[in-house]
Amino acid sequence: MTQSILNDPFKNKGTAFTETERQQLGLVGMLPPMVQTLDQQAEQVYQQYQSKSSALEKRVFLMSIFNENRVLFFKTFSQHVAEFMPIVYDPTIATTVEHYSELFVQPQNAAFLSIDDPDSIEESLKNAANGRDIRLLCVTDGEGILGIGDWGTQGVDITVGKLMVYTAAAGIDPSQVLPVVIDAGTNNEGLLKNPLYLGLKQHRVRGQRYDQFIDQFVSAVENQFPDVYLHFEDFGRSNAANILNRYKDDQLVFNDDIQGTGIIVLAGLIGALNISKQKLTDQTYLCFGAGTAGAGITMRVYNEMLAAGLSPEEAKQHFYMVDKQGLLFTDTPDLTPEQKPFARSRSEFANPDSLTDLLSVVKAVHPTIMVGTSTQPGTFTESVVTEMAAHTERPIIFPISNPTKLMEASAADLIKWTDGKGLIATGIPSDNVEYKGVTYQIGQANNALIYPGLGLGAIASAASVLNDAMISAAAHSLGGIVDPTQPGAAVLPPVSKLNQFSDTVATAVAQSAVDQKLNQKPIESVRDAIHQTQWQPEY
Repeated sequence: MTQSILNDPFKNKGTAFTETERQQLGLVGMLPPMVQTLDQQAEQVYQQYQSKSSALEKRVFLMSIFNENRVLFFKTFSQHVAEFMPIVYDPTIATTVEHYSELFVQPQNAAFLSIDDPDSIEESLKNAANGRDIRLLCVTDGEGILGIGDWGTQGVDITVGKLMVYTAAAGIDPSQVLPVVIDAGTNNEGLLKNPLYLGLKQHRVRGQRYDQFIDQFVSAVENQFPDVYLHFEDFGRSNAANILNRYKDDQLVFNDDIQGTGIIVLAGLIGALNISKQKLTDQTYLCFGAGTAGAGITMRVYNEMLAAGLSPEEAKQHFYMVDKQGLLFTDTPDLTPEQKPFARSRSEFANPDSLTDLLSVVKAVHPTIMVGTSTQPGTFTESVVTEMAAHTERPIIFPISNPTKLMEASAADLIKWTDGKGLIATGIPSDNVEYKGVTYQIGQANNALIYPGLGLGAIASAASVLNDAMISAAAHSLGGIVDPTQPGAAVLPPVSKLNQFSDTVATAVAQSAVDQKLNQKPIESVRDAIHQTQWQPEY
């Protein structure tokens, strides 16, 4: 008992155990004599954190606190949300994913599932949960990690980091979350040749065997954790949408890459249009990078146009998709099911064969909104941006590829090239931009502004599914927060106020679930249900 409580991050208080507790728990002489408060411990952690010289060192240090004492970790995180976010999650987490096997210390209460051992899925989940009441499970197969690709079992770090943000932002109880990785192999040759790699040394399994494993996994999750919110994260382009579509109508599931990114971009567009005083249905939308995220965002904005009263045919006329081969046409080979609805007919253009790069497409279609999910750095060039800005009063430009080295353009360049008229959001944190006497605040199209509140609202309302109406309610609740009267106002609220915005989103989502009678338990007050669900970092 003595050792186990000090080694249990859900129960350990470290130097905050009182003298009475030390007597009762057999901890006398196991700790330094001084009894600290949680606030004193958090101050000490922050001082140590500040002494670390690199982002990676800071993250490794914070993970050591996370491994030892969840309350202390989240108390410190809650006091420094904006500062810790890029350390705990993106962009620093990209580095720790790439080096996970070399940096491995302990499994951080995650479940590791192998495609070669489907019979042990349920046992593995049960062992990792260790009797805890799991309400939120985040799973990846590691194929499409951020903008850095296939990292196999090392992708588990993404699920751990994602769940940290749920707790820090929305107050999801950290003892009720479970990170999971499905190791279906990897096509990353560097990992396969790395003697330290901790995953399966085989190429990715595809097709029926993979699909069957996912079915077995989802069934096991439902069986073990009947009240769970199942979050799919960073699955590859060929699987992500298929998996979401297979389960979303019957189970409480969410895919952040497809749905979360779409919601946050839609919220940013609503914020931008609040500033420009324009209507969404008057915009021309260009998607640059038509993979899982790009297509998911396009579909979310398209659905919003339908909700605004356009017919499907009318709405589709507002969208253009550009990928590595240029504008996507109906006869472009190998279109994904998500790209097909937005592919254009060659007969619409006098020069379709020349529309093979972004600049030529911008010249041809005059977009008013341009969203980059291409992971192709520097592709929103000055010539592309000035061409766009020549045909619209307030160009809305969101280069949201991340990490930083993969951004299509910097916020500072976009403000300069649009002469301060651009309404900009970036995928990574961007500093304020000073231009011609105005301070431009740059919104971060960070899914963390949306997915924690979304999950909290769905869990608190005991929703049976997460549907389009709930998702739209989330986007509108966030997009309505901007101050359109302030010069240089950001199109999205700041990450530093993540906690209060997560409450705003959760309330909108839970209310939508109740209004649609999707709640599986009686709820008299949405606000009360949310507060009862939330956890505070306290001893």
